[in-house]
Amino acid sequence: MSATISSINYCPVKSISFQTIDNCQIKKGIGISGDRVFAFAKNLNIDQIKLFEKSSDDRKGKWNKILTLKNTPVLNKYNFLLNKNELSLNSKDNTILTINTKEQSQCIELSNKVLELESSIKGPITLMKNFEIPFYDTTISNKVDFVNSVSLLNIESINDFQKKIDEKIEISRFRGNICIDGIKPWEERKWIGKIIKINNVSFKVEKNIPRCVAINLKPKTDNNSLNLLQLLKKFYNHFDMGIYLTPLDDGEINIGNKIII
Repeated sequence: MSATISSINYCPVKSISFQTIDNCQIKKGIGISGDRVFAFAKNLNIDQIKLFEKSSDDRKGKWNKILTLKNTPVLNKYNFLLNKNELSLNSKDNTILTINTKEQSQCIELSNKVLELESSIKGPITLMKNFEIPFYDTTISNKVDFVNSVSLLNIESINDFQKKIDEKIEISRFRGNICIDGIKPWEERKWIGKIIKINNVSFKVEKNIPRCVAINLKPKTDNNSLNLLQLLKKFYNHFDMGIYLTPLDDGEINIGNKIII
């Protein structure tokens, strides 16, 4: 058996959107190009927003000031799609608004549209962007170039979990960047500390991914009636699903590429 990439995904807007692609560019020490390059700030003043947007050091201890599915589950009804400099807000496959992210006035328009759609969100909110230092909060050291920013999911591990609880589990609940098939359930947990290669791009396998309550949300809804976090603990005695990778090279990966240990 050999592990093969079955899908590639990224989130242009941190913790909210989910976009599926056939291939992607990998940036050494960073991750997938375009992944988490936007984020919505809340309850930050202008000076704090500027610091948070530009510097990873100034983000420490302030991640609760970012809109996420964990603190704002109503946003799970929406999706953001990025096409070059255009960012679209979508719901149920319909486009609500498309903006040019280079235009600050249009970024403000998008923030206001989110508040208009969901009155439960307390404003103001501000769309931040940084293509060079994305909004990752999974650092394993204080250095920006040591970020375990790429998540990998084994589809068979999710299938095993699905059988255990006798419930359908949508793969997108776990928001994996790289989904693979072709190996035994939970085999990926044996890769911790090893180097894997995908299409001649090397990745360090850093650690298992501890999950939060966001996985309880059914895709494209704010329904969180299925407590997957609790069920993971019940059947496996951990809250993990997937592994974190640090990219060691620049390059490109594609659906169908094999994983070499």
